Amino acid sequence: MILKNFEALKAYLETPRNIVIIGHKNPDGDAVGSTLGLKHYLDFKGHKAQVLMPNEFPDFLHWIPGVESVYRFDRQNNQSVKALKKSDIVFLLDFNALHRVGDDMQNTLEKYENHFALIDHHQQPDDFEYMYSDTEICSTCQMVYTFIEMMGDLNLIERNIATCLYTGIMTDTGSFRFRSTTSTTHRIIADLIDRGAENDKIHSKVYDANSFSRLQLLGQALSNLQVLPEYKTAFITLSQEEKNKYNYEKGDTEGVVNYALSLKNIVFAAIFIEDLEQGIIKISFRSKGSFSVNKFARSYFNGGGHDNAAGGRSTYTMEETVDEFRSLLPNYKEDLLVSYEE
Repeated sequence: MILKNFEALKAYLETPRNIVIIGHKNPDGDAVGSTLGLKHYLDFKGHKAQVLMPNEFPDFLHWIPGVESVYRFDRQNNQSVKALKKSDIVFLLDFNALHRVGDDMQNTLEKYENHFALIDHHQQPDDFEYMYSDTEICSTCQMVYTFIEMMGDLNLIERNIATCLYTGIMTDTGSFRFRSTTSTTHRIIADLIDRGAENDKIHSKVYDANSFSRLQLLGQALSNLQVLPEYKTAFITLSQEEKNKYNYEKGDTEGVVNYALSLKNIVFAAIFIEDLEQGIIKISFRSKGSFSVNKFARSYFNGGGHDNAAGGRSTYTMEETVDEFRSLLPNYKEDLLVSYEE
């Protein structure tokens, strides 16, 4: 764990401040939940907090308390830049380096002259003035809970904060099934429920909001599933044409890679998604056990993340990207065979 200048930050926040809170590009449940959870807390403390997101997030997260106040940097650039210029400090949540917000926003943040505070659980974070980084914690939302606790303000966690934080912990742990879900996580979840998080409704809003076209897209993805039993590996591909056929919307492929990982005797899974607008193949990696997809993604696919969940990208064609992926597997055969035992 890295806890840098926390007491100085705590003292700094004793005076009302103008604060901007930023999540990563293509925000997920943890990014949205942690930024809005922190916003509600800071507002209760007498600060003026504004959440900025680099771009849009999935529809199944649009119900989270406070979401209507979020500025999108790509579409509300003037408001976003104005908020940054007025701010005394910027909180960076759920990402470890400025490039994770995209080029345009990164260029703006690199010119920012006031304070930065990082709260994040990804590996190998960049250095900032104030830091709370812990790669052992399952989600940034759990870290925000702990941050509030370290500030001595657990009594300020009410229904809206509890709902935001529960959502991020739930989504980043795969509904509490990943190895990073600890007994501490469950104790925090219990407290959030006691403080107003309606666990059944939150789960339903996130996971039971499928459109017909999204289920058809899932069917296409599963029909594209390939298994490489000699490497305990499975992968899925989705082309731009297939996405268009089933009216793809942001968030429709969230969690699809886990279907590949759910196969018996599979310890390494990937999904390759073509994005013609950006000219890339987006990749999500998942693993069970000791095989680090973070190292794999960093080494070959310009990505990173956690040991068992990471992302990457390729500027090659789908066929070339998959061929490269398959060509790497023999180098990791022994590691994959011993990564996880039932």
